[in-house]
Amino acid sequence: MMTKLVIASLLLISLSGCGSWGQTIDKLNPIDSIKPYKIEVQQGNLVTQEMLAKLKPGMTPSQVRFVLGTPLIVDPFRKDRWDYVYRLQKGNTMTQQRHITVLFENDKLIGIEGDVVPAAEPEPAGQPAAAAKTEEPAKP
Repeated sequence: MMTKLVIASLLLISLSGCGSWGQTIDKLNPIDSIKPYKIEVQQGNLVTQEMLAKLKPGMTPSQVRFVLGTPLIVDPFRKDRWDYVYRLQKGNTMTQQRHITVLFENDKLIGIEGDVVPAAEPEPAGQPAAAAKTEEPAKP
């Protein structure tokens, strides 16, 4: 009889501890603070403004490939179009996403389309800045 009483009281004590475990987790939250490490995922070609600034109309595909690298997507049905896609994901968050299309005609570069556009060309030395240019008054 005594052993049954001891076993029953031990069982009740251990079960009452389980009931307070949920409250302890809510207050301290040790389980939720443990999360798996999520790596930074980079996919595609990183194309910078400096790289795009080096592109000039009339360049050959091999010259463009030298500047930008091998395109991620070359459509077999449209050989005059190259697509450079870049994605950077940190954890579950998409940090950067870019898409640049390079267009050719007769194996010559004719244009660039996409999220990153080439920087404006600097004014030649000795020329006044665009803001400083003034129009001459019209002659009657």
